[in-house]
Amino acid sequence: MRHLLEKTFHLTASRTTIRTELLAGLTTFMTMSYIIFVQPAVLSTTGMDFGAVMAATCIVSAIGCFLMAFLANYPIAVAPAMGHNFFFAFTVVAGMHYPWQLALGAVFISGIVFLLMSIWGVREALLRAIPDSLKRGIAVGIGLLITLVGLEWGGFLAANPATLVTLGDLHEPAVWTSGAGILVTSVLLVRRVRGAVLAGILTSTFLGLAFGIVRFHGFISAPPSIGPIAFKLDVFGTLRLGAVSVIFTFFFLDLFDSIGSLIGIAEQGGFMRDGELPRAREALLADALGTSVAGLLGNSPVSVISKALPALRKEVRQDSQIFSRAC
Repeated sequence: MRHLLEKTFHLTASRTTIRTELLAGLTTFMTMSYIIFVQPAVLSTTGMDFGAVMAATCIVSAIGCFLMAFLANYPIAVAPAMGHNFFFAFTVVAGMHYPWQLALGAVFISGIVFLLMSIWGVREALLRAIPDSLKRGIAVGIGLLITLVGLEWGGFLAANPATLVTLGDLHEPAVWTSGAGILVTSVLLVRRVRGAVLAGILTSTFLGLAFGIVRFHGFISAPPSIGPIAFKLDVFGTLRLGAVSVIFTFFFLDLFDSIGSLIGIAEQGGFMRDGELPRAREALLADALGTSVAGLLGNSPVSVISKALPALRKEVRQDSQIFSRAC
């Protein structure tokens, strides 16, 4: 097994080990698993079946990650992107009054356009055209966006019509639970303790279980069927109704989101070479194929997820012995 993994993914050449990838993969899963529940909560507002969307989200994410691994050999996660799902549900379906089947058709077509551009190398050319200073700045911008979203979902921030954002209700137990996880992560990072991110996640999880904020429902259950939404897309209806603007909006959202996140992740993970990303075409191709599959199975476009392995790899790679001792 070790020989097969080495031959397939060239672990030694990438200065990593199986243990590092497993630990970083576990951390990545825990940081992005929220999409399993957020995605159906958003898309179900369109009339789509909640359980089917949840199952489709897991399948689409798995396919996207496998495509990224085997096509580009990058430890980068691919899953339905936040923002795309809100545009799908609240702009296309709720605002423009298109049925969700037509919106899925637009997702599928945008994925095909994305795929053709990836094959022709157009997106790769755009990637190369971005200046080095902007490439480095993208990573900072993505980090600030993630910080804002995290503070909002953690309850520290709330919407305010006058100032856009304001402090949330700090008396909520969920806020203190989130704060405890952030505090543990911050202290361990400052002290250069390995596994700081994972330790913070586990802290919030255990506190949530202890105070009843999170309920334990078991480890295993039968997955919901994706039948109510899979292959229900209306491609021809999309073209007939002239929803070209929707198609191109999905396309440009995915274009700049995937390029921006990919550059930011590659910069953090040390994958850039002389300002360029090796195998960029393959990485973008995986993203395009994932979006097409998402349209077929009943989901909004996928994109490179910025909370992916490379940034976590640096921390885990330093020394994973602390987890070995704990086990």
